[in-house]
This record gives sequence, structure tokens and C-alpha cells, in this order.
Amino acid sequence: MEKTSPSGAPWRNFYGRLKGKSLRDSQKGYMKDLEEIGLEGVDWESNPDRAPLDLAALFGGRPLWLEVGFGGGEHLVHQAVSNPGVGLIGAEPYINGVAMLLGKIRGAGAENIRVHPGDARDLMDVLPDGSVAKAFLLYPDPWPKARHHRRRFVTPEHLDPLYARLQPGAEFRIATDIEDYVRQAMEEVPKAGFVWLAERPEDWRRPWSDWISTRYEKKALREGRTPTYLTFKKPG
Repeated sequence: MEKTSPSGAPWRNFYGRLKGKSLRDSQKGYMKDLEEIGLEGVDWESNPDRAPLDLAALFGGRPLWLEVGFGGGEHLVHQAVSNPGVGLIGAEPYINGVAMLLGKIRGAGAENIRVHPGDARDLMDVLPDGSVAKAFLLYPDPWPKARHHRRRFVTPEHLDPLYARLQPGAEFRIATDIEDYVRQAMEEVPKAGFVWLAERPEDWRRPWSDWISTRYEKKALREGRTPTYLTFKKPG
């Protein structure tokens, strides 16, 4: 019998940080914006039957893009402003990162973003199959110790539901500066059904044409690490 929490949700260990330093007063103010742009119906208490999200009501039929673990939100806001005809959902359990994103959304006036301030696995439960046109996994937690590699996103627990939620032909982008993360991604992502689109070294050495360097990437470059940009596709 599957272990469940008191709410009835499947038991899912969470290993990352949920909160860092205390939020500044301005950031606490930003958090109020979740009342407007936070996703409803993702948590088990409000949606125990796991009814799919009404994406048409959220985005008016616009294509949906998904960013898993948006960090400080630079890339998510950049894509939203650059692609007003797209609806974007960002999932991030780290509350300080959520506050930073909300501040950037206010500053940019982006109106096509919705936020899930929690575990992406819960979001996958309520996204309809074949609903996501593009997905991003940018500088995910590397979990460098070998015994922790099973916690990485590039494992079947995460990749299988992501594959199901993507549309045929959808693109899945991964950026990381950790060589062993690249190794695991190259082993596991194709196993999940994705096709790697690289044809020449420049395809994984150079960022995408619409890329904006995040604070995590800038830190990696300062410390002498080399980013890798992997582009996969769901066949179809």
C-alpha cells in the first residue's frame, strides 16, 4: 500500500531548501501577489481529486511553457516579456526565490505568468497530458554526492510525468554547469523518450538565441565552470 500524508497526498520526500534569510518588507509585499497569480488547485487540500487545471481559463488558449525551478526568476520573466502570446507557469518551492520572481514580475509588468510556489511533482499531477509546448530546467540543484543523484530532476520520477505533459514536438531545455549532471541527463532523458537535437559541439556549448544569463550562470562562470546547454524534443 502506498504511503500517504494526512491530506491523502502520496508521500514525497522533499530535500531542498524551502526558505533562506528572512524576507524584506518589500518582498513580503510581493508575496501578496500570489493571491492573483498563484495557481489554485495544485495543492491536495484544495484539489484532492487531482482535477486538471483549466488552462484555457488561465491563459485564454495560449501555448503553455513551463519552467521547473525558476531560481530568482530572471529567465522566466525574460521569456514572458519576449513572448506575450504565450502563457508561462513557474514552479519553485524556495520561498525567497518566489519573492524575487514576484518583484521582477511587478517591475516588468508581465501579465502572462502564473506561479506554483511548491514542488513541481504536485504540479505535474494537475497539468493535462499533452498541454505543455516547451519546458525549461535551468541550473537545477546538482546534488553532487553520488548517493544523492536519485534526487536530481533527471530521474524517471520526474521525467516520465514531464514527458506525458509535453505536447508532441515540444522542446525540453536543460542548462547546467555540472559535468556529472550532463552525464546523467544524457543517460536518463533519452530513456524517457526524448530525442537530443544537437548536431555539432556548438549546439551544446552555446546558449539558445533567446537566452538570458541567470545569476546562477554568472556565479558558475566567475568560479570557472563551463555551462552546457542541452536541447531535447518529444517526438511527434
